[in-house]
Amino acid sequence: MVCPQCGTAVFYVKNEAGERLNVKVNRELEIVPKDETINLKGFDLEVLFCLGCSWRGSLNQLKRY
Repeated sequence: MVCPQCGTAVFYVKNEAGERLNVKVNRELEIVPKDETINLKGFDLEVLFCLGCSWRGSLNQLKRY
């Protein structure tokens, strides 16, 4: 899945402390950490932030590549 604004496939999510975690989203709309050894627990998965532009939004706004 890619950003609807710029087409990049890499995003990040944040936790309450403001820490960022780089993620990708597969075709089944599952959020997968770029570093698969890291747990998503504690991160807000409702809002994705694009690493390529200023877009932010939800999973259902992403485009298929």
